Amino acid sequence: MKKTALLLMAITILSKIIGFGREIVLSYYYGASNISDAYLISTTIPGVIFSFVSSGLIAGYIPMYSSIFKSENQESANNFTSNLINLLLIISLIIIGFSFIFSEAIVKLFASGFDLETFNLTVKFTRVSLFAILFSGIVSIFSGYLQLKNNYIIPAIVGFPMNFILIISIIFSKEFGNYFLAYGYILAVALQVFVMLPYMKKSDYIHKRTIKFKDEYIVKMIRMAIPIIIGVSVNQINVLVDRTIASKIVVGGISALNYADKLNGFVQGIFVLSISTALYPMISKLASDNDMCGFKKLLKEAMLGVSILVIPAMMGITIFSSEIVSVLFGRGEFDKEAIEITSSALFFYSFGMIGYGLRELLSRAFYAIQDTKTPMINATIGVVTNIILNLILSKFLGIGGLALATSISALLTTLLLIFSLKSKIDGYQIERELVTLFKIVIASLIMGFIAKILNTLLYGYLGMTLALLISIISAIIVYVVLIFFMRIAEINDIIAKAKHIFDK
Repeated sequence: MKKTALLLMAITILSKIIGFGREIVLSYYYGASNISDAYLISTTIPGVIFSFVSSGLIAGYIPMYSSIFKSENQESANNFTSNLINLLLIISLIIIGFSFIFSEAIVKLFASGFDLETFNLTVKFTRVSLFAILFSGIVSIFSGYLQLKNNYIIPAIVGFPMNFILIISIIFSKEFGNYFLAYGYILAVALQVFVMLPYMKKSDYIHKRTIKFKDEYIVKMIRMAIPIIIGVSVNQINVLVDRTIASKIVVGGISALNYADKLNGFVQGIFVLSISTALYPMISKLASDNDMCGFKKLLKEAMLGVSILVIPAMMGITIFSSEIVSVLFGRGEFDKEAIEITSSALFFYSFGMIGYGLRELLSRAFYAIQDTKTPMINATIGVVTNIILNLILSKFLGIGGLALATSISALLTTLLLIFSLKSKIDGYQIERELVTLFKIVIASLIMGFIAKILNTLLYGYLGMTLALLISIISAIIVYVVLIFFMRIAEINDIIAKAKHIFDK
């Protein structure tokens, strides 16, 4: 267990680093330009369209599989998996055909501010990248299946070949033509399926060609998934509004939002994804066994663990947003204007980092107890709030206003989910955790203040990159020391449990 846990953590971090490297390569060759805007929209569209239909089904897969496996046997659970995959493939083909025909109208929805040249390029890219939908659903189900079989390594490692293919396609596209961007995207997504296939077989999965539209488990999962589908749909509407407004503000606005969002997602991926990925099957099992005491305890520990890691990161990015963007992206085709608008987006995205992280955990907690309605309602409230704030704040803050609107809505939906969980589960209290949260915030503020002063002193002597690096390392040391001397009991419990897990 020790080797597996440590390896998973290392893979997650390395995968995120390589994935973020992909964004750096894209920014180097294309900056924040009409070509990068077209490419990003063309890869966004398949994900958005597909998630309207499949995301709820995929989110309901793990608890449904667990239920079938417990009540019947593995063969029945595997038959359910085969049927779900086959149905998703049929749905995917229908979606691709419809979207291919109406691709121009769809691109207009996502980027109505594009000029004619950028619009036509986006349509061409989109008609190619749509075929990635065929593989996206299979990747999600395969990942869920392997996690249920306690294989967390392979779902985490498939990001490596995917990102390498994307990086190569970006480089080749500069030499051999822009179409390499779209073809590379399809190949990268498809490759994940073929990497996982041998491990699916090793996990005793045998795919069957059966198709049963009226399978009782499929019907039950669809009923459970409808609120998730609605919730995801409103979230995707939010993505659509963000991109449309960004396309009207400035050329490269979509790219700037993407780079800032990916940097924010990089932090979330390292600190939140590894926790939430391991948490979901565990809390699903606790909920299935009706062990609500264990459920509440595990969820609180996970939320506290995320807070310990994300809040100081949030403070650091807020303080050093401009320096971080300059050091990571400020080269090649990424000019001063691109640095400015991306820094603005990153600065305002950072305010909502803790909201994004806790929202992910809380949503999975509701899915584990098979309550998909509450996250749907809260997501709808958040999206309506976000769209209204988008329209208002973008007029005053430009691209930064879109990011700030997203942060505010993330914090709002997180608070709503916490209050909903308190009313949903008897005895779920967070008052004690608020004291700990306050201590973490104080430690992060002190850390940030010291790091900013140190960076200011060192900048004139060492330059931006080295001064930033020393400031970040010093900030981490200061934060760890402060947390240690604050003697936070819950943190000691988490460390003790982590040691226990790694020593097994």
